[in-house]
Amino acid sequence: MNIIERGLAFLQLLWHLATRSVWDWRRCPYCGDTLTCKWGSYTRVPWFLEGRQQVRVPRHRCASCGRTYSEQSPLLVRGGWYAREVRRAAIDHWQHTGSSVRRTAEWLRSWLGRQERWLLWRPLDLAPPDDHACHLSATTVERWLDRAGRTAEQTVAGQLVGIASSGQVGTDGLWARLRRGTKRVVLALTDSVSGLVWPPVVVDTEGTAGAWGQLFDRAKQAGLDLEALRGVTSDGAVGLASYLEQVLTWVNHQRCAFHIWRSLGGELGRQGAQAVTGLVGAALKGAQRQVRRELVALVHAVLDATSAAAAEQAVARLAAHPQGADLARVLAGLVDMALVYRLAFNQGLERVGPEWLWRDFRLRLGHGRNHGSPERLERAALVWAIYRNFEPAQGRSERKRHYRRAGCSPLEMAGAPPGNVSYLDALAI
Repeated sequence: MNIIERGLAFLQLLWHLATRSVWDWRRCPYCGDTLTCKWGSYTRVPWFLEGRQQVRVPRHRCASCGRTYSEQSPLLVRGGWYAREVRRAAIDHWQHTGSSVRRTAEWLRSWLGRQERWLLWRPLDLAPPDDHACHLSATTVERWLDRAGRTAEQTVAGQLVGIASSGQVGTDGLWARLRRGTKRVVLALTDSVSGLVWPPVVVDTEGTAGAWGQLFDRAKQAGLDLEALRGVTSDGAVGLASYLEQVLTWVNHQRCAFHIWRSLGGELGRQGAQAVTGLVGAALKGAQRQVRRELVALVHAVLDATSAAAAEQAVARLAAHPQGADLARVLAGLVDMALVYRLAFNQGLERVGPEWLWRDFRLRLGHGRNHGSPERLERAALVWAIYRNFEPAQGRSERKRHYRRAGCSPLEMAGAPPGNVSYLDALAI
């Protein structure tokens, strides 16, 4: 059962509870007998988005087995002071808006109890008395988030079974500093064509083949066919290169063009400084700008070449430049890995690493100390990955820029549209 099927089953369970009739509740959930009678009731006062409400819960007793049971509501959570909609709103506010748990709790307290920030929105309202105020705390929201993370851990096995993969993937890591100076790195794997994110892992370092082996093993556990992989884009991590050479020997390794440019930045600066030796003032700046413009154009010709032959010719032109010999020497060893995405075997492979993955993750302090332990960091990353797969991209439309996945979620791009199922349903919240 993949993640969409899990979410659909949870939705069906809620609909089943919502549509049960009075006669349906007469059937004992333990023995199945219908020889039951009403056995009183009890009252609950949970918080809803509209405020605190009083709810009467009927009870029944089975004459056959002698056990009692109470009717269930899809709106309530057993033993909870807050309704299901409040929990879902808290998790979605933290996940979607990139807020902290403290601000999420403050926002919901204001809305539920008509207090705190609510009085800023409606200055003529009066503050509620203390016995009617909402006391939702950040630790409660953290507990809900951690429970969602534990559910996400249970869904790793077979999470994306039956969902197509292009065979072209990108990978990247995000370092996180936890409490007491502990450092860990979150490794993630994403499909280059659909943007689908496979379940990430948290490891001690990204410099070993074993760490990357954990990532690919988890992706395989989730449903990725490693035999069908054809290309991987990365920033050139030594551990990943070692893992590909030892295990995935048939997979081509594409070096991220952005990281190649960043590694050449120092050499471009040095060559520009050497070319203007003896000049001062405006002449120095103009000559330095001209040299850098020439070198950048020659490097672009190498990295943007349409074939290996064109790249070799561009390297030769760069080497012939008075300040391009050292740059040509560096690029000569990177040309093959910089042009993997041009191969017919790797159509669809991105030429840059998926660093965009971490943008939303950083917004909610995902790389800070608020997760505390590596285990909680990994659970938060698993919840975030499920959110990314279900959440559609913004439906942008611009004159000069084209968005490949505008208005579509990664699951939809992979050929498995979730429909009415949300990531909150998939996490059974």
